[in-house]
Amino acid sequence: MLYDAYEVQRSLLTSASKLAGLGAGWLSNPTNPFGYSSMGPLVAAGLEVFAHASAPRGKPEFGIAEVEVGKKTAQVDEDIALRLPFGQLKHFRKEGVEAGEPLLIVAPMSGHYATLLRGTVARMLPTHDVFITDWRDAKLVPVSEGSFDLDDYIDYIIEFCQEIYKRTGKRPHMLAVCQPSVPAYAATAVMNADKHPARPKTLTMMGGPVDTRKAPTAVNTLATQRPHAWFQRNVIATVPMIYPGHGRQVYPGFLQLAGFMTMNLGNHLISHWEMFKHLVVGDDESADATRGFYDEYLSVCDMTAEFYLQTVDVVFQRHLLPKGELEHRGRRVDPKAIKDTPLLAIEGERDDISGIGQTKAGLDLATGLAASKKQYHLAKDVGHYGIFNGRKWRERIAPVVEKFIAANA
Repeated sequence: MLYDAYEVQRSLLTSASKLAGLGAGWLSNPTNPFGYSSMGPLVAAGLEVFAHASAPRGKPEFGIAEVEVGKKTAQVDEDIALRLPFGQLKHFRKEGVEAGEPLLIVAPMSGHYATLLRGTVARMLPTHDVFITDWRDAKLVPVSEGSFDLDDYIDYIIEFCQEIYKRTGKRPHMLAVCQPSVPAYAATAVMNADKHPARPKTLTMMGGPVDTRKAPTAVNTLATQRPHAWFQRNVIATVPMIYPGHGRQVYPGFLQLAGFMTMNLGNHLISHWEMFKHLVVGDDESADATRGFYDEYLSVCDMTAEFYLQTVDVVFQRHLLPKGELEHRGRRVDPKAIKDTPLLAIEGERDDISGIGQTKAGLDLATGLAASKKQYHLAKDVGHYGIFNGRKWRERIAPVVEKFIAANA
């Protein structure tokens, strides 16, 4: 019933959004006399903000058409290197220039699409041959394709590394942003234990919940204050008949988004108020910056119930990886097995999702790795989103990643 109720509300808001957009356009028309009154710009701006906030959103495009490599401008083509039921390996192929070291960016499966890392991809493209995990919206995957849990996530990472190795002949470097730090770390340990030829050349973990007992945030507290059964009863819904994945149990993206919005509701309200003021005075460029961010932030997708519930249980409630008790396909994941993959942990000083020390814990767990192959970077005055996107990422954090990869290439 929860999902059905949401779909009814979404349909109503879609209609209201279109009407509001038409109204804003009518009021902004230079031939409309009311648009020149004192109330005209105010009403038009209010309608525009409402239309944008309530508009339906699908999967965004990466939209990276070209990249500057040295003094050359290279065309960028997207292709699918490997397609699996719950995700695909996307490759950003540069034309006419040297590809660089292969880099697998592991995007979070946490309610947003991989395009949330558009800025991460764009910054690493000039110097690397970039691949990214492009996860599918679970409501679009038919039930006949089976389930997808944390074990499957680890399997997918291993399979993606294999595909990159097959295509390039090189072991890929791996960059895990936020949530996938745990499965990427586990995959690295498993592949090192097996001396897998495609094991990651390096692993960079950014703002990841490796050990959430350290400096717990509001997200961590929410997961530990409620029993596992509470999450099963209150956040899991059934995909309705209108989608290909009808009947599948999922954690809906709209619930995940609601949780993130309420955590920083004041900031989101201020952002929309600023957008309203920019529209009133005709500052479309400033308004577009806010609009662009929320076009991405409000685009959400569902994740399978089994993956979400297992992650809550294993990562946030029982802390199995730092305790040395995490298993993959019935086999213990041993961090001590990581001996041939240098590790870089990056944390944001103002991260309110993954507290300081949670990602760094991955370095301490890898007792079989030489100290010279471990590196830690604390990004001053940087929040969770700023670790992998924006000016601070481009100018201060990405160079650290590039230098680390080059030193271990």
